[in-house]
Amino acid sequence: MQFLSRAEVRQIDQDAIEQLGIPGLLLMENAARGVCEQIQRTGPWQQISIVCGYGNNGGDGLAIARLLAAEGVQANVFLLRGGHVLSEDAEFNLQFLLRSGISVREMSEPGEFSFSRPLTKSDLLLDCLLGTGVRGVVRSPIREVIARINNSGATILAVDLPSGLDCDSGEPCGVCVRADQTVTFVARKNGFRNPQAAEWTGSVAVCHIGIPQNWLQNRAPSPLSD
Repeated sequence: MQFLSRAEVRQIDQDAIEQLGIPGLLLMENAARGVCEQIQRTGPWQQISIVCGYGNNGGDGLAIARLLAAEGVQANVFLLRGGHVLSEDAEFNLQFLLRSGISVREMSEPGEFSFSRPLTKSDLLLDCLLGTGVRGVVRSPIREVIARINNSGATILAVDLPSGLDCDSGEPCGVCVRADQTVTFVARKNGFRNPQAAEWTGSVAVCHIGIPQNWLQNRAPSPLSD
């Protein structure tokens, strides 16, 4: 079993783009497709909602919404910029959605994150707020949105890792999404070794995003741990 640190995740993405020539937008597309496959395996779902942040994790969520729409599934899409500019690939996916007529509800305040009816375990909520870069203490307004996700009553699927979980330590950064399942990319993260991390990740599935395994092993500065 492989585990990656925060620094290794960043380096692998950069090297895949620069050395292999895989566009970042394609890596995001492959990640989104893998999550959609997991959604199909674990469904059917009565309703799907996706909560997106401003970084590439949010871009994954926006791409997931488009791929679901291609299958005739209309998800409720929420976007929280938090005063930040979207990452380039996230902005591309946002524009794809808007041009295709798919509604994206932008939140400026946590109170704008609400549903038309109470959610249950037959509803799926995708956490695409924060990625592997988070550290320190999660601040407002994301802190409040995480609380609303945890109290939603829905089945929660975290994309790559639960928002607020430190990638390296497996400890919550003050607050953390409590997921029922996590679809993580390329390999499990170092923090998942922490026995307490399972409280936040739920069951973990690894999604490969088009990076050849032999290249992944050979380019790593040190062998990936078991």
